[in-house]
Parts: sequence; C-alpha cells; structure tokens
Amino acid sequence: MADNFDDDLVPETVEGYVVGEKKTVDEYTKLDAEDESLAKWKASLGLSANSTPYPVKAGDNRTVVLVEIGLEFPESNDLKPIFFNLEDAKGNTVSKDIKFNIKEKSVYQLVLRFRIQGEIITGLKYLHSIKKTGIRVDKMEEPLGSYAPNTVEKPYYESNFDAVEAPSGFLARGDYSAITKLVDDDKKVHLSFPWNFTITK
Repeated sequence: MADNFDDDLVPETVEGYVVGEKKTVDEYTKLDAEDESLAKWKASLGLSANSTPYPVKAGDNRTVVLVEIGLEFPESNDLKPIFFNLEDAKGNTVSKDIKFNIKEKSVYQLVLRFRIQGEIITGLKYLHSIKKTGIRVDKMEEPLGSYAPNTVEKPYYESNFDAVEAPSGFLARGDYSAITKLVDDDKKVHLSFPWNFTITK
C-alpha cells in the first residue's frame, strides 16, 4: 500500500553485515540446546515449549500484522492518548483512515502494537517519511529488533518511540502526510501504510 510515496524510503545498509540463514521456529527451538548464550537469546525472543502459539487464520500469510497505532502525551495530564485499533473482536484487520491532531509544542510519543506470526523476524526496522505540501520534512529509521511469533500469553509486541515536541508557529501548523514501513534485515517490506496528522494551534 502506497509504496510509491517515497522511493528512497529504504533501510540503510551496514558495510560488511551479512544476513544470517533463516530458520523456522521449530529449527530455532531445537538449535544447540546446550549453548547457554543461544538459549538466552532464544528465551529473549519468547521461544518456549510451554507457550501456546497465537492462533492464525487459515490463508493468512502475513508475518507482521499492525494491531494498533497511537500517540501518547507523557508530559501532559490534559491530553489523552489517541489510539486506532486496527483489528475487530474476531481478529480481522479493519480499514481506517489514521489521522491525528497534535497541538503545537505538545510532547508526544508514537506507539506501535504489532503481531508476528508464522516465522521469526530478525532485524526489524521502522521507517517513515513525512511530507508537508509535497515536500519531505522528516525521515526516520529506527531498529526494533528480532521477534518470535506471538503467543496467546503475549498476543502482541509494543514499541514506544522517543518523545518529541511538535513544531510551532504559522509555518509549522497544518496538514502532514506520512508513510510508514516495517522492513526486516532482508529488506523485505512487511508493512507499508499511510497516515496523516495536523499540527493545530
């Protein structure tokens, strides 16, 4: 969705970095059971024989699913968090126009809640590009990490981004359009979605 918004919205490459061989969840679970450091890494991903895999509907081949996106205002008691739930009670993805109103000079924090299903994701990155009147005013790349498929016990992951202050002044106020991508270390785009926000007085 909206992949042509910004053709250069791709993750930066690290010279000399080689992507490791992909393995299934079962292969990772059985891998080097006596290797203590590997066992800790697998535990950090949530790979456990005692967990119940999150149920995935037949035919759903997505690996990264956006569950919710929102804004929190950590420095304000007056501004309530704004969240868009992108799944219904049955787990179906719903189509919504994602649009936020942000008061100038308010300090806000972007929050993503997402689910991993089917396979382990390594080196997941968050990228976004923001434009105002067709001109790019911000570009961001943020590493999110590696994730095992979610479980019934942990139905989604949450990423809270650094708080930033909304710009102020006549030129800053107005409508902005953005595109977000979630990309793994193979540069595979798992999610691409547009959203909008307005800086208000």
